[in-house]
Amino acid sequence: MREIKCPHCGKAFTVDEAGYADILKQVRDREFEQQLHERLELAEQDKQSALELASAAAEGKLREAAVEKDATIQGLRAQLEAGETAQRLAVAEALGEVEKQRDALQTALEQAKLDARAAVDLAVAKLEAEQQRAAAEKDTEIQRLRSEIAAGETAQQLAITEAVGAVARERDELHRGLERAELEKQLSEQSLKERYETQLKDRDDAIERLRDLKARLSTKMVGETLEQHCETSFNQIRATAFPNAYFEKDNDASGGTKGDYVFRDSADGVEIVSIMFEMKNETDTTTTKHRNEDFLKKLDDDRRAKGCEYAVLVSLLEPESELYNSGIVDVSHRFPKMYVIRPQFFIPMITLLRNAALGSLQYKTELELVRSQNIDITNFESDLDTFKNAFSKNFEVAERQFGEAIDRIDKSIAEMQKVKDLLMRSGNNLRLANNKAQDMSIKKLTRSNPTMQQRFAELDADE
Repeated sequence: MREIKCPHCGKAFTVDEAGYADILKQVRDREFEQQLHERLELAEQDKQSALELASAAAEGKLREAAVEKDATIQGLRAQLEAGETAQRLAVAEALGEVEKQRDALQTALEQAKLDARAAVDLAVAKLEAEQQRAAAEKDTEIQRLRSEIAAGETAQQLAITEAVGAVARERDELHRGLERAELEKQLSEQSLKERYETQLKDRDDAIERLRDLKARLSTKMVGETLEQHCETSFNQIRATAFPNAYFEKDNDASGGTKGDYVFRDSADGVEIVSIMFEMKNETDTTTTKHRNEDFLKKLDDDRRAKGCEYAVLVSLLEPESELYNSGIVDVSHRFPKMYVIRPQFFIPMITLLRNAALGSLQYKTELELVRSQNIDITNFESDLDTFKNAFSKNFEVAERQFGEAIDRIDKSIAEMQKVKDLLMRSGNNLRLANNKAQDMSIKKLTRSNPTMQQRFAELDADE
């Protein structure tokens, strides 16, 4: 029998061994469950405290890290929750084992108690090991996050270094571009200057050639008059073209007037052709300008007085007249067998008239023979008319050819004038281009380019 005292009323009573064992078993089971519950609560509190501390620390670290690490934090939280689940499962398994041991060892309460304590210690050890493992994983994750943050900072620093290097390279490239632009500008200015000088030289040469051409056309040679030039031109070909010709200055003023030069050519004692020449010229500074028309009447009188067949006025008067500049001008409608020419047609005119007269030499010889033999004058006049027609045709062909030659010369002069005008306008354009190049600046180039303005501003700030 066993005596048991009530803790409330203090009254003692006895129970048999079976009842005592049952009561003792109940008491021990309740105490074991209570202690086990308390230890589990303490372990849960420690675990929660540790988890809260770890979570607070991790959140503090993760809050400082970049936003892209949120996924990693969620993974860490999932692992922690998985750890808690594993811990609960371990406790449930431990409780199940304890209950099994309690049911199996009801007869050996002490051994059951020891086994229960061992199981509790084992469960606590497992819990602590699990917590340490979770803590280790948490530390490892935190270390990894720190490594990633450090790597991110290193990458960011490297990116900043690369960006600074790129900006520096771009700045150097801009400097080199500015130097190249300045060099190209100088080369362009030098090229424009040389081209302008070359064109000016070419223009001066063209003007000089034009003046020389004009001098040759107008025969205004330095130190020579028009008469001297015509005489010199004739004497240059006298020996070859006109070996039997007479060409001298007319000094016979017995009739009250005289011409400038008389040309006569003959063959076998028969005169082929005779021409009275009058040379008229005046300087560009002459106040009173004469006209060719003013000298035609006097020239016709001189021709008649000297018995010449033709009259030719070699004139430089009226230099702007298209009529007289076109070639040989026939003024026979005013005075018979009279022509007005420019000096360049002096030799061609003599040659033309002489060659035409050579064709009539036979007729002239026959005329003399007919006259000497008293032959009917009718045939002679018919032959003479035939000659005149042939001469007229030859003269028209020659005049047309001379006209075409003069037209080509006039076209050449007009073309040279156009070249001169183009060179003058080219000089003006070169001057305007040079002014624009001198007025060009970096500020004007970047006025409508915000990107370049920003780049130059950054370069100025860096410097």
